[in-house]
Amino acid sequence: MALLAACSSKSPKEASKSSGAKETINFATVGTTAPFSYEENGELTGYDVEVAKAVFKDSDKYEVKFQKTEWSSVFTGLDAGKYQMAGNNISYSEERAQKYLFSYPIGTTPAVLTVPKDSNIKKYDDIAGHSTQVVQGTTTATQLTEFNDKHSDKPVELNYTNENITQMLTSLNEGKYDFKIFDAPTVNAIIKNNKLSNLKTIELKSDEQPYIYFLFA
Repeated sequence: MALLAACSSKSPKEASKSSGAKETINFATVGTTAPFSYEENGELTGYDVEVAKAVFKDSDKYEVKFQKTEWSSVFTGLDAGKYQMAGNNISYSEERAQKYLFSYPIGTTPAVLTVPKDSNIKKYDDIAGHSTQVVQGTTTATQLTEFNDKHSDKPVELNYTNENITQMLTSLNEGKYDFKIFDAPTVNAIIKNNKLSNLKTIELKSDEQPYIYFLFA
């Protein structure tokens, strides 16, 4: 709550004090990455959304309003003051930490390497020279850019897109690209719910626990 108060704009806060009304916290999320944020019966739900609802449930000062938007707009909206808070399976990066406040971790999510079942990719290092889709500003895009810096003789072909993860995995299932790195719960849910029978996942090892967080402007 202290973080929320610190990041709130002055005029709504003053208005809420004088009127006694609750201050609205606009919470940005993508709404297409089950089980973290997605739509069900026309309403946003998912792990991040439900945790945020629980945080604000008994507050007499704040109410949360969920705003569905594209991934890149989450950050531009925080920058512009359109949103005060965001949650969508968001991981830590030093670049983000320079601009935003992080909550304590709200969960963990392991990443997997998803490939067609007949792929010759068996482990992470095998992605060299293969193609994938990435969204600008994601940790995966940063990770693969760093991979290419170290493997300039055989870089990964990065195809930037604004498609959501379901669309990207569908393209992978159809053989349009070679692999996709994403979190295991979302990938497994999409493969099952959309019957993407041509895909399999490979566990990625990591020395760091992949925590996820809420962001504050």
